[in-house]
Amino acid sequence: MELLSVRAASVRLSRQTGAQLALSEISLRIAAGERIALVGANGSGKSTLLRLINGLLLPVQGQVHAQSGVSQAMLFQRPHMLRLSVLRHVALGLWLRGTPWTAARAQALQALQRVGLADLAERAARTLSVGQQQRVAMAQALAMKPALLLLDEPTASLDPHAKREVEALMEDFSRSHPQAAMVFASHNLGQVKRLAQRVVYLEGGRVLADLPVADFFNPAVLQSRSPSAHLFTQGELA
Repeated sequence: MELLSVRAASVRLSRQTGAQLALSEISLRIAAGERIALVGANGSGKSTLLRLINGLLLPVQGQVHAQSGVSQAMLFQRPHMLRLSVLRHVALGLWLRGTPWTAARAQALQALQRVGLADLAERAARTLSVGQQQRVAMAQALAMKPALLLLDEPTASLDPHAKREVEALMEDFSRSHPQAAMVFASHNLGQVKRLAQRVVYLEGGRVLADLPVADFFNPAVLQSRSPSAHLFTQGELA
């Protein structure tokens, strides 16, 4: 079942001038249960595409269509921690969506247990390590029970141990919610191999490859389908 589609969508960011677009005529379909990695050099449009999918940006042309009732949650590379306890930070999003506060706290605690932070529920969120803050943000996203989970470089600023923890949470989400889709941006090609079923390569705001993960990491197939993506996987495009 298709959860969301992007149809020939283009995005222009306000800080940009002239005719240059941040995304140009992007088309993408996301089905239930898919794990999709967005890859490409810095400035290729990965983060912009995630924000377009999430509704934080609107296209100047084209469309983004989500099936009715498809809930989304997005995890940013550097989550912003409010001046709240960890538990209140996670519960706040649920409360803002209309969940009564008592139920929101209970659901938040369950989410914190899932990411291994229940013992820090009353700690100030801003005092946690970067890795712990990312797990708090993951708990906040998981508490929403999204049908579509979006992650923007979720492990980019983490040490190896924290990266493994966040990857394990991503795997657990996909395993425990087989009908949910996960789309994540990553520079870590090893992570992409481990977690993705499908890889979308962006360059200059355009999709130049959209392949199953096995084909994307097959040099012969990738070189014939997208020479630029092949150069990227070989480390020749930063």
